[in-house]
Amino acid sequence: MAGPHVREHGRMLSSQGDDTRAAVIELLFGFTALGVVMEVLLYALAGPAALRLTVAGLYLALAALLYVRRSAWPRPFGWANRITLLRGAIVMLLAGAGLFPTFLSEHVHVFVAMAIGCLLLDGVDGWVARRTGSSGAFGARFDMELDAFFLLVLSLVVVALGKAGPWVLAIGLARYIFIAAQMLFPALKRPLPPSVLRKIGCVWPGATLMLCLLPVVTPPVARVALLVALALLLLSFGRDILWLLRRAHAPIAGAD
Repeated sequence: MAGPHVREHGRMLSSQGDDTRAAVIELLFGFTALGVVMEVLLYALAGPAALRLTVAGLYLALAALLYVRRSAWPRPFGWANRITLLRGAIVMLLAGAGLFPTFLSEHVHVFVAMAIGCLLLDGVDGWVARRTGSSGAFGARFDMELDAFFLLVLSLVVVALGKAGPWVLAIGLARYIFIAAQMLFPALKRPLPPSVLRKIGCVWPGATLMLCLLPVVTPPVARVALLVALALLLLSFGRDILWLLRRAHAPIAGAD
């Protein structure tokens, strides 16, 4: 007869196997949804066949990052996270289209609509999480990181369309530069108080980037608007960094 340790080990292996299967199913759901949207676009817009490989590669990179973190997934995964995953698939499609500037510029209205759809889904997943009581650390982190990558993708698309120079990438790279700075200066990892400027600094650049995608916005106008957005973003990050560095040795409120 198997001892308790053997039975417990068996239950752990079974649980890990169930988690793996569940993760694969959820990721395949996103891949399938992405494939359907992409094939419709390729058929309707006569897009480049290479877009399939580009977008599939980007989604698989996202899927790999999520898969290695599957132990942190909520059980069940939940519809809020599925909506975020669907939004991630659309972001990967936008990123892939950014590598084909001619195709992108010919059908820019379609991709602007997709970007707006991503923005709307960003509100839907949070609403669903609150309504279903499924808010959690994983969903919040997934949503935040996808928002940051979406901003980078929008920056890349603006450059691909020739609306502004590579300096615009500073908008999309700001968060990643901040994360790198946290590795050098651990004080930057401390919690920050709520800030209206930080909220504006997050929303304004994204909205500006999406508006600058529209053909009616000329490159000179886009450059001015994006400079304002970048200045606002740098002001927000700069103020937070100064606040954190000044309190580098202060005790964290609520810490034991």
